[in-house]
Amino acid sequence: MQQKLLKIALVGKTNAGKSTLLNNIIGETVSIINKKINTTQELIKGIINISNIQIIFYDTPGLNIFRHKDKLHKQLRINFWQAIEESDIILYILDSKYIYINELEENLNKLNKKIVLVFNKIDLIEKDKLLPIIKQIDKSFKIKSFFNISAKYNLGINNLLNYLLKFSKVSKWIFIKDQISNKDDIFITNECTRNAILTYLHKELPYNINIVNQYYKHLKNGDLKIKQKLIINNLRYRKIILGKNGEKIKKIREFSQNQISKILNCKTHLYLVVIRDNAN
Repeated sequence: MQQKLLKIALVGKTNAGKSTLLNNIIGETVSIINKKINTTQELIKGIINISNIQIIFYDTPGLNIFRHKDKLHKQLRINFWQAIEESDIILYILDSKYIYINELEENLNKLNKKIVLVFNKIDLIEKDKLLPIIKQIDKSFKIKSFFNISAKYNLGINNLLNYLLKFSKVSKWIFIKDQISNKDDIFITNECTRNAILTYLHKELPYNINIVNQYYKHLKNGDLKIKQKLIINNLRYRKIILGKNGEKIKKIREFSQNQISKILNCKTHLYLVVIRDNAN
Protein backbone atom coordinates (compact mmCIF):
# COMPACT_ATOMS: atom_id res chain seq x y z
CA MET A 1 0.00 0.00 0.00
CA GLN A 2 1.17 3.53 -0.72
CA GLN A 3 2.22 5.55 2.30
CA LYS A 4 0.00 8.50 3.19
CA LEU A 5 0.53 11.51 5.43
CA LEU A 6 -1.70 13.89 7.38
CA LYS A 7 -0.54 16.84 9.51
CA ILE A 8 -2.94 18.25 12.09
CA ALA A 9 -2.57 21.30 14.34
CA LEU A 10 -4.27 21.10 17.74
CA VAL A 11 -5.47 24.62 18.51
CA GLY A 12 -7.37 26.01 21.48
CA LYS A 13 -7.19 28.02 24.66
CA THR A 14 -5.11 26.96 27.64
CA ASN A 15 -6.81 24.04 29.46
CA ALA A 16 -9.05 23.16 26.51
CA GLY A 17 -7.51 19.69 26.62
CA LYS A 18 -5.12 19.69 23.66
CA SER A 19 -2.31 17.82 25.41
CA THR A 20 -4.71 15.34 27.02
CA LEU A 21 -6.19 14.57 23.61
CA LEU A 22 -2.74 14.18 22.05
CA ASN A 23 -1.50 11.82 24.78
CA ASN A 24 -4.69 9.78 24.56
CA ILE A 25 -4.44 9.38 20.78
CA ILE A 26 -0.73 8.48 20.87
CA GLY A 27 -1.21 6.16 23.83
CA GLU A 28 1.75 7.58 25.76
CA THR A 29 2.71 10.88 27.39
CA VAL A 30 4.38 13.07 24.78
CA SER A 31 3.15 16.43 26.13
CA ILE A 32 2.86 17.43 29.79
CA ILE A 33 -0.47 18.50 31.25
CA ASN A 34 -0.78 21.38 33.69
CA LYS A 35 -3.51 23.93 34.33
CA LYS A 36 -1.14 26.89 34.20
CA ILE A 37 -0.83 29.05 31.09
CA ASN A 38 1.63 28.11 28.32
CA THR A 39 2.53 24.64 29.57
CA THR A 40 3.50 23.75 26.00
CA GLN A 41 6.53 25.98 25.38
CA GLU A 42 8.14 24.03 22.54
CA LEU A 43 6.57 22.76 19.34
CA ILE A 44 5.82 19.15 20.25
CA LYS A 45 4.71 16.71 17.60
CA GLY A 46 2.96 13.45 18.37
CA ILE A 47 2.98 10.71 15.74
CA ILE A 48 0.61 7.81 15.21
CA ASN A 49 0.56 5.33 12.32
CA ILE A 50 -2.75 3.78 11.31
CA SER A 51 -2.26 1.19 8.58
CA ASN A 52 -0.49 3.03 5.75
CA ILE A 53 -1.29 6.50 7.12
CA GLN A 54 1.02 8.54 9.35
CA ILE A 55 -0.67 11.33 11.30
CA ILE A 56 1.45 14.08 12.85
CA PHE A 57 -0.24 16.16 15.55
CA TYR A 58 1.19 19.57 16.46
CA ASP A 59 0.50 20.51 20.09
CA THR A 60 0.36 24.31 19.86
CA PRO A 61 0.57 26.86 22.70
CA GLY A 62 -2.74 28.11 24.11
CA LEU A 63 -4.39 30.94 22.20
CA ASN A 64 -3.83 33.13 25.27
CA ILE A 65 -0.38 33.90 23.78
CA PHE A 66 -1.88 36.60 21.59
CA ARG A 67 -2.68 38.71 24.65
CA HIS A 68 0.99 39.11 25.57
CA LYS A 69 3.88 40.85 23.81
CA ASP A 70 6.93 39.79 25.85
CA LYS A 71 9.92 37.78 24.58
CA LEU A 72 8.63 34.41 25.80
CA HIS A 73 5.27 34.82 24.09
CA LYS A 74 6.96 35.99 20.89
CA GLN A 75 8.66 32.59 20.57
CA LEU A 76 5.40 30.84 21.41
CA ARG A 77 3.66 32.76 18.63
CA ILE A 78 6.41 31.69 16.20
CA ASN A 79 5.82 28.06 17.27
CA PHE A 80 2.09 28.49 16.82
CA TRP A 81 2.26 29.88 13.28
CA GLN A 82 4.84 27.29 12.28
CA ALA A 83 2.39 24.56 13.26
CA ILE A 84 -0.46 26.23 11.36
CA GLU A 85 1.72 26.68 8.27
CA GLU A 86 2.85 23.05 8.22
CA SER A 87 -0.52 21.47 8.97
CA ASP A 88 -3.24 20.28 6.58
CA ILE A 89 -6.12 20.59 9.02
CA ILE A 90 -6.79 22.44 12.27
CA LEU A 91 -8.54 20.70 15.14
CA TYR A 92 -9.94 23.58 17.14
CA ILE A 93 -10.47 22.23 20.67
CA LEU A 94 -13.14 23.87 22.84
CA ASP A 95 -13.79 23.37 26.53
CA SER A 96 -17.53 22.70 26.32
CA LYS A 97 -18.19 24.39 29.67
CA TYR A 98 -16.57 27.68 28.66
CA ILE A 99 -17.47 28.77 25.12
CA TYR A 100 -17.57 32.48 24.25
CA ILE A 101 -18.90 33.16 20.75
CA ASN A 102 -17.23 36.57 20.24
CA GLU A 103 -13.86 35.21 21.33
CA LEU A 104 -14.31 32.14 19.12
CA GLU A 105 -15.08 34.34 16.12
CA GLU A 106 -11.96 36.44 16.71
CA ASN A 107 -9.77 33.34 16.89
CA LEU A 108 -11.34 31.59 13.91
CA ASN A 109 -10.71 34.67 11.76
CA LYS A 110 -6.96 34.26 12.39
CA LEU A 111 -6.90 30.78 10.87
CA ASN A 112 -6.98 30.23 7.12
CA LYS A 113 -7.18 26.42 6.99
CA LYS A 114 -9.83 23.73 7.04
CA ILE A 115 -11.12 23.67 10.62
CA VAL A 116 -12.79 20.86 12.52
CA LEU A 117 -14.42 22.01 15.76
CA VAL A 118 -14.02 19.59 18.66
CA PHE A 119 -16.18 20.07 21.73
CA ASN A 120 -14.15 18.52 24.53
CA LYS A 121 -15.10 17.66 28.13
CA ILE A 122 -18.64 16.65 27.18
CA ASP A 123 -18.67 14.61 30.38
CA LEU A 124 -18.85 17.91 32.30
CA ILE A 125 -21.86 19.49 30.56
CA GLU A 126 -25.44 18.35 29.98
CA LYS A 127 -26.29 17.59 26.37
CA ASP A 128 -29.32 19.92 26.29
CA LYS A 129 -27.06 22.83 27.30
CA LEU A 130 -24.42 22.09 24.67
CA LEU A 131 -26.70 21.57 21.64
CA PRO A 132 -27.99 25.19 21.47
CA ILE A 133 -24.39 26.43 21.53
CA ILE A 134 -23.45 24.09 18.68
CA LYS A 135 -26.45 25.28 16.65
CA GLN A 136 -25.50 28.92 17.24
CA ILE A 137 -21.91 28.28 16.14
CA ASP A 138 -23.09 26.34 13.09
CA LYS A 139 -25.36 29.22 12.08
CA SER A 140 -22.72 31.88 12.66
CA PHE A 141 -19.59 30.27 11.17
CA LYS A 142 -20.77 27.62 8.68
CA ILE A 143 -18.19 25.12 9.88
CA LYS A 144 -19.05 21.76 8.38
CA SER A 145 -17.49 19.40 10.90
CA PHE A 146 -18.27 19.11 14.60
CA PHE A 147 -17.27 16.38 17.05
CA ASN A 148 -18.16 15.89 20.69
CA ILE A 149 -15.48 14.14 22.75
CA SER A 150 -14.08 13.58 26.20
CA ALA A 151 -10.30 13.35 25.83
CA LYS A 152 -10.00 12.36 29.49
CA TYR A 153 -12.38 9.40 29.19
CA ASN A 154 -11.62 8.47 25.57
CA LEU A 155 -15.15 9.19 24.34
CA GLY A 156 -15.73 9.97 20.66
CA ILE A 157 -12.02 9.90 19.73
CA ASN A 158 -12.22 6.90 17.38
CA ASN A 159 -15.02 8.57 15.39
CA LEU A 160 -12.91 11.72 15.13
CA LEU A 161 -9.84 9.79 13.93
CA ASN A 162 -11.83 7.82 11.35
CA TYR A 163 -13.16 11.09 9.94
CA LEU A 164 -9.70 12.68 9.77
CA LEU A 165 -8.09 9.74 7.94
CA LYS A 166 -9.91 10.56 4.71
CA PHE A 167 -7.94 13.83 4.42
CA SER A 168 -4.57 12.06 4.23
CA LYS A 169 -2.56 12.44 1.04
CA VAL A 170 -0.15 10.14 -0.74
CA SER A 171 3.28 11.01 0.62
CA LYS A 172 6.32 9.39 2.20
CA TRP A 173 6.25 9.22 5.97
CA ILE A 174 8.36 11.82 7.79
CA PHE A 175 9.06 9.73 10.90
CA ILE A 176 10.12 6.10 11.26
CA LYS A 177 7.48 3.49 12.06
CA ASP A 178 7.84 3.27 15.85
CA GLN A 179 8.56 6.94 16.59
CA ILE A 180 5.81 8.61 18.63
CA SER A 181 7.25 12.11 19.08
CA ASN A 182 9.78 14.55 17.65
CA LYS A 183 11.22 14.79 21.18
CA ASP A 184 13.41 12.23 22.99
CA ASP A 185 13.19 10.80 26.51
CA ILE A 186 15.57 13.40 27.93
CA PHE A 187 13.19 16.12 26.76
CA ILE A 188 10.27 14.30 28.40
CA THR A 189 12.14 13.97 31.71
CA ASN A 190 13.00 17.68 31.64
CA GLU A 191 9.32 18.39 30.95
CA CYS A 192 8.31 16.29 33.97
CA THR A 193 10.48 18.48 36.17
CA ARG A 194 9.05 21.60 34.56
CA ASN A 195 5.57 20.24 35.27
CA ALA A 196 6.55 19.77 38.93
CA ILE A 197 7.90 23.34 39.04
CA LEU A 198 4.66 24.66 37.54
CA THR A 199 2.73 22.70 40.17
CA TYR A 200 4.67 23.84 43.26
CA LEU A 201 5.92 27.31 42.30
CA HIS A 202 3.76 30.28 41.40
CA LYS A 203 3.46 33.55 39.47
CA GLU A 204 6.32 34.29 37.08
CA LEU A 205 8.94 32.12 38.84
CA PRO A 206 8.36 28.84 36.88
CA TYR A 207 8.91 30.70 33.62
CA ASN A 208 12.29 31.99 34.82
CA ILE A 209 13.79 28.54 35.40
CA ASN A 210 15.68 26.74 32.65
CA ILE A 211 15.97 22.96 33.07
CA VAL A 212 19.10 21.34 31.63
CA ASN A 213 19.92 17.65 31.67
CA GLN A 214 23.36 16.96 33.13
CA TYR A 215 23.36 13.15 33.35
CA TYR A 216 21.04 10.45 32.00
CA LYS A 217 21.92 6.77 32.27
CA HIS A 218 20.16 3.42 32.56
CA LEU A 219 21.91 1.41 35.28
CA LYS A 220 22.74 -2.30 35.15
CA ASN A 221 19.79 -3.12 37.44
CA GLY A 222 17.36 -1.39 35.03
CA ASP A 223 16.95 1.78 37.09
CA LEU A 224 17.35 5.21 35.53
CA LYS A 225 19.67 7.83 37.02
CA ILE A 226 19.13 11.49 36.07
CA LYS A 227 20.83 14.70 37.14
CA GLN A 228 19.27 18.02 36.15
CA LYS A 229 20.31 21.62 36.63
CA LEU A 230 17.67 24.21 37.45
CA ILE A 231 19.21 27.38 36.10
CA ILE A 232 17.90 30.69 37.47
CA ASN A 233 18.67 34.24 36.34
CA ASN A 234 18.20 35.79 39.79
CA LEU A 235 19.81 34.46 42.96
CA ARG A 236 16.78 35.41 45.09
CA TYR A 237 14.79 32.64 43.38
CA ARG A 238 17.03 29.98 44.93
CA LYS A 239 15.60 30.36 48.43
CA ILE A 240 12.03 30.15 47.12
CA ILE A 241 12.78 27.01 45.05
CA LEU A 242 14.51 25.27 47.96
CA GLY A 243 11.81 26.21 50.48
CA LYS A 244 12.04 25.93 54.26
CA ASN A 245 14.50 23.17 55.18
CA GLY A 246 14.54 22.10 51.53
CA GLU A 247 10.90 20.97 51.59
CA LYS A 248 9.91 22.68 48.32
CA ILE A 249 12.71 21.23 46.19
CA LYS A 250 12.01 17.82 47.76
CA LYS A 251 8.37 17.98 46.61
CA ILE A 252 9.45 19.07 43.12
CA ARG A 253 11.97 16.24 42.89
CA GLU A 254 9.56 13.57 44.14
CA PHE A 255 6.73 14.75 41.87
CA SER A 256 8.96 14.70 38.79
CA GLN A 257 10.66 11.44 39.76
CA ASN A 258 7.32 9.66 40.17
CA GLN A 259 6.03 10.99 36.85
CA ILE A 260 9.20 9.94 35.01
CA SER A 261 9.03 6.44 36.55
CA LYS A 262 5.43 6.10 35.42
CA ILE A 263 6.01 7.38 31.88
CA LEU A 264 9.23 5.46 31.20
CA ASN A 265 8.15 2.42 33.21
CA CYS A 266 11.33 2.16 35.28
CA LYS A 267 12.47 3.12 38.76
CA THR A 268 14.05 6.56 38.56
CA HIS A 269 16.60 8.30 40.75
CA LEU A 270 16.41 12.05 40.12
CA TYR A 271 18.91 14.59 41.43
CA LEU A 272 18.33 18.35 41.15
CA VAL A 273 20.73 21.24 41.68
CA VAL A 274 19.79 24.94 41.58
CA ILE A 275 22.42 27.20 40.04
CA ARG A 276 22.55 30.80 38.86
CA ASP A 277 23.14 31.55 35.20
CA ASN A 278 26.64 33.01 34.96
CA ALA A 279 25.52 35.24 32.11
CA ASN A 280 23.42 37.29 34.53
